[in-house]
Amino acid sequence: GRTQFKVIIKALSPKEATRIYTPRPLDRNDGTFLMRYRMYGSVRKGLKIEILYGDQHVAQSPYILKGPVYHEYCDCPEEDPEIWQNIMSCPSQEPQITKDFISFPTIDLQRMLKEIPAKFSQTRGAIVHYTVLNNHVYRRSLGKYTDFKMFSDEMFLSLARKVRLPDVEFYLNVGDWPVEYRKANDTPGPIPVISWCGSVDSRDIVLPTYDVTHSTLETLRGVTNDLLSIQGNTGPLWENKTERALFRGRDSREERLHLVKLSKENPELLDAGITGYFFFREREKELGKVQLMGFFDFFKYKYQVNVDGTVAAYRFPYLLLGDSLVLKQDSQYYEHFYIGLKPWKHYVPVKRNLEDLLEKIKWAKENDDEAKKIAKEGQLMARELLQPHRFYCYYYKVLQKYAKRQASKPEIRDGMELVPQPDDRDSVCSCHRKKPLREDL
Repeated sequence: GRTQFKVIIKALSPKEATRIYTPRPLDRNDGTFLMRYRMYGSVRKGLKIEILYGDQHVAQSPYILKGPVYHEYCDCPEEDPEIWQNIMSCPSQEPQITKDFISFPTIDLQRMLKEIPAKFSQTRGAIVHYTVLNNHVYRRSLGKYTDFKMFSDEMFLSLARKVRLPDVEFYLNVGDWPVEYRKANDTPGPIPVISWCGSVDSRDIVLPTYDVTHSTLETLRGVTNDLLSIQGNTGPLWENKTERALFRGRDSREERLHLVKLSKENPELLDAGITGYFFFREREKELGKVQLMGFFDFFKYKYQVNVDGTVAAYRFPYLLLGDSLVLKQDSQYYEHFYIGLKPWKHYVPVKRNLEDLLEKIKWAKENDDEAKKIAKEGQLMARELLQPHRFYCYYYKVLQKYAKRQASKPEIRDGMELVPQPDDRDSVCSCHRKKPLREDL
C-alpha cells in the first residue's frame, strides 16, 4: 500500500541520548521488510525500537534491545568469545572452514616464515603478513600489489572492537587467485595461506571476499550496492520482469565474449554486453561496447547469467539476493558460502563452455513456476548466509581455528607496523567493560 512504516529508535533510558540515523525500511516485496539503523554514540541501558504503521504499533512493537549497545567505532571488545558468539547467533559449524583446515592439523609458523616470503611474495606480489597480539593488529606487506589490504585491515579492526581476538599470526593473499596448489600428501605439504577465493585444486583457507566484506562495513555509510540495499531494490514483480537473460561486465574471460555473440544471434533470449575492454581490446570493434547499467536495473530481467571473471564472479551473492533466476556457469572457483548452495535448488547450472545456456533459458521460460521457485529458494538461502553477523562470525571462526593449530607463539616480526584503530571524533564511546590488565606477551 501507500502508507509507509515508520521506525523510531531511541535510548531506552530517558537519562541517555544518542544520535541514531534510521532510513526508511527496505520493502523486500514478499511481505517482509529490512530495517537498518546507524548509531553515533553508545547507550548503556539499551534501545527501544517502535514500528508504526500510520500511528498504530505493529509487529509486536515496541521492541526492547537490552544494552549496552555500542556504535560501530566504539572499541569495547567482549572478553569472552563464547558470550560474543552466542549474542551474535554464530552457527556452531561452518562446513567450508572445517573442510579448509583438514590439510592443516598443525600450523608450523617457522616454516611459513622461511617459505612464504620467498615462494609467494615475489611471484604473486599480493601477500600481507598479519599478527594479532593482545587484540592489536600488526602487519607488513610483501610485494607490490597489496593495496586491497585496506579491506582486511578494516574488517580485522572492526572485529577487534567487538570481541577479543585470539593471538594469531598468518599470511593473507589479497590477490585474485588462490596460491597454494600442493596437496596434503606432497613433500613438502601445503602451507595455510588465507585467500578470498578458493578453487577445487588449491588448498587456500577461504575468507569472505573483500567485496562482501566491504559491503558489510559500508552499509549505511554512503555506498548503494551493499548486500542489504539490494534486497529492497529487486525490480518489478516476477510476472512483470522482462523474459530474457541479462549479462553486463568487463571482458575478463573469453566466455564473456562468447556470451555477446550468443546475444547477437539470440536477442529474444539473451541481452549480454561488455562494459569495458582490458584483456581482449582487439575484439571491441567486432563485439561492441555497452553503457554501464545501474545494478538495481539488472532485476528488471527475469534471468541473470553469472560467468566467472578472473576468478569467481563476485557479483554472484548480489544476483542471488535479487528475485531473478541465476544461471550460474560451472566453475572451479568458489567463495566461502557456495558450499551451502545446491544446483537446481538455488540456481540453474550452466556448462563451463556455455553450450547449454540457451537451452537452460528456454527451459526457464517454459517452466515458469519452477524457475520462480528456484529463484526464491536461492534468494532465501542467500539472505540466510549473507547476513552481516554471519561474516563477523566467519572471520572470527577462521582466526580461532587457525590460532588453535599454531605450533609456536605468534610474534610481531621485523618490519611490521601497528594498524591503528580509527580515531572517531563523531561519536561518543563509553565502554562499560573494565579491560583487565594483561602483561604484553
